[in-house]
Order: sequence, then structure tokens, then C-alpha cells
Amino acid sequence: MRLARIAHPQGFAFVEVRGDVTDPATLTCAEISEHPFGTPEFTGREWPLADVRLLAPILASKVVCVGKNYAEHAQEMGSEAPAEPLIFLKPNTSVVGPEAAIAYPPSSERVDHEGELAVVIGQPCRDVAAARADEVILGYTCANDVTARDQQLADGQWTRGKGYDTFCPLGPWIVTDLDPNGLDVRTTVHHPDGSSEVRQDGNTSQFMHTVGEIIEYVSRVMTLLPGDVVLTGTPAGVGPMLPGDRVTVEIEGIGSLSNPVVDR
Repeated sequence: MRLARIAHPQGFAFVEVRGDVTDPATLTCAEISEHPFGTPEFTGREWPLADVRLLAPILASKVVCVGKNYAEHAQEMGSEAPAEPLIFLKPNTSVVGPEAAIAYPPSSERVDHEGELAVVIGQPCRDVAAARADEVILGYTCANDVTARDQQLADGQWTRGKGYDTFCPLGPWIVTDLDPNGLDVRTTVHHPDGSSEVRQDGNTSQFMHTVGEIIEYVSRVMTLLPGDVVLTGTPAGVGPMLPGDRVTVEIEGIGSLSNPVVDR
């Protein structure tokens, strides 16, 4: 199932996106009556995907992130991969959806992309064993852990550099029936002159800590609530974005999340 949140002509709704993703003209949005957790019930209303706007697929109470979960990324950042998951938070006000602009703050001289697999929690949970993590996961989506790199390095802690409004694009939808192991994760930067660069080309098989291990570690620290998002770390190849660029994060089995970069 592909779960999304949309703006439609009459308002907003959670929906199931139905159809063949290889043929966008076939995609329709079936309205879910309340929320996407548990077994969704449908109202009977539908819209063609082309007639609505995709929003961030979930409203999270918090976004929990894992740093340096790929060994090569840890090395490019000048350190070794940590023995335990290195976690930090992004505020939910940093979340935006597909095609929403990433606002480049004037206080930063370098803003980087970080394409990542995001886990969406489906039920309240605490102290979840890694082997049971699937039971509390609603599904998976694409994320861009946008980072003001100069401020992250200057501050020593990451709240400011990671926490700006628009610094957590999510989407395009949540895929509920996905195995997170062995997925390709690719980030491409498209420049105003028409050129493009594939900056990140990794695979979740390179995780230092699996999805189950991450959920176990995080849920020992804090209660996770329905809709909370856990970012699983970024592959090597992080790099700067500039106003005028467009950044696309693609994850196998999910789809692509694309956002323009603009001056704030």
C-alpha cells in the first residue's frame, strides 16, 4: 500500500495512491476516512493524482535521526562509524513535502543534501526488541536530511544546522509492504544550466546499524508515537546545494522526492 497526504479541491486528506507508478496517468488517490494507522477505512471519494498536490506524507511529533550509519560517510566526515547509533532530533517544523522549496538560510555559507531512507512509526511503542521492529513500523518513505554544514561543524552539536524550517523534505508517499534491506539510495543534484550530478549512490545493505537495531536503540530512550519519523543515515557523497538547484532523492521500491532550493 502507498499512503500519502494530499491537498485536494475540497481540503486535505490521507489517501491510498493506487495504480501503476510506471504510468503516472493511472495513479489515483482514494480518500481514507480518518488516519492511515491500523486498517484504513475509505470514504469512497477519489481524485486523479494529477489533480491534487502531494504533501509531506505524515505529520510527525518528532523526527529522530541517525548520524554516520554508513562507514564511508563517517570517513568523509573525518571520523569512524560509532559503535552505537548516534541519534539527534530535527523539529517537526522542518518537515515539508515533495516539490516544496528548501529555503537556504542567509546565515549559512554551505547547505548540504543528505538522502536517506525514512521509517514511519505506526503505533505507540517503547523498549521494542529489534526482532519485533516490523510490528511497530507503518512503512517507509524518502527523506532529505538537509544540513547547514558550516553551522553543524561550528556548533559541535547539530540542532541549529539541522533544524531550519524546510530542512526535512519527506515523500512522495509511505510504502507499507517494503523490505528495507538492500535498497538503492541515490541523490541527484540538478543545476540551473541543465546539468545533473549523481552525488550519492548507496545501498541500505551498507548500514552499520539495521532498521531493527535503530528502532530498538531509539525506543529504549524515548517513546515513539504514531507518525513519528526515524531517519536511518545517509550514504557517502554528501555535498552542497545552491539556490536554483533541484535535489532528487530516489529509493528503490519507494520512488523519488524532488525539491527546489531557493534563497530564504
